[in-house]
Amino acid sequence: MNIFDLVLIAPILNVLIVFYKIFTFIHLPGALGFAIILLTVLIRLALWPLTAAQLKSTQKMAALKPHLDRIKAEHGHDKVKHQEEVTKLYKEHNVNPLAGCLPLLLQIPVFIGLYQVLLKIVDLKNADFINNINNMLYSKSLYLDKIPNTSFFGFRLEDKPSDWSHVGFIILAIPLLTGLFQFVQSKMLMPQQQAVSKKPAKEKESTEDAMASMQSQMVYIMPAMIAFFSYGFPVGLSLYWNTFTIIGIIQQYTISGAGSFNKYLPEKWRK
Repeated sequence: MNIFDLVLIAPILNVLIVFYKIFTFIHLPGALGFAIILLTVLIRLALWPLTAAQLKSTQKMAALKPHLDRIKAEHGHDKVKHQEEVTKLYKEHNVNPLAGCLPLLLQIPVFIGLYQVLLKIVDLKNADFINNINNMLYSKSLYLDKIPNTSFFGFRLEDKPSDWSHVGFIILAIPLLTGLFQFVQSKMLMPQQQAVSKKPAKEKESTEDAMASMQSQMVYIMPAMIAFFSYGFPVGLSLYWNTFTIIGIIQQYTISGAGSFNKYLPEKWRK
């Protein structure tokens, strides 16, 4: 067992199997599916402070944009003076432009670990499936003596939407929902003014304008890509991803509001 498996994958897998055993003991239908949901919720809540720090940092940076634009207009011709004024602005408002990156970097290993665990748990066609899982469990009381029942609300967690001709066309709703949830979160992450602000066509685009335009395009490209990946992934992975995204939407709404998605919401829900 390598260090990554030992430090990250094994602990996550053991927690997943604990949840699965509990749900199986109480005879809850779809035990493995609910275990995946509960594990995802648990990890998302554990990462909540890091994600909150990232969102708040992004919110502060967005609030400073008018000041940054003013500094650029006044001192853009002098790179040294421009950098001095930007640094001074950050100090005055107690903003660290790198603060939003660190929480994201810390979350990446956890995302990878959870992804690898779910790949293992839906790899039922592997002849050594049970042995591979049991070898990573801490206690014999957690050992699996048979392949888990993967049924979950009419689907099997190992089924892929790409096999819809054999599984049934209703499974195609999963990548569509995955793309929809990702679109909602992507729109929420965009500042509301960014979605409506436009510059004259003849005005030369700056680097910031180009980046803003790219970000606007990614709001549509990223959900389409995630939906495409979901089309070829097992349902169990989409279950994890959608649970993760839904909690992210709730967190984003709680901390920073609905961003550019406000225009799709009823007046009383806008924030």
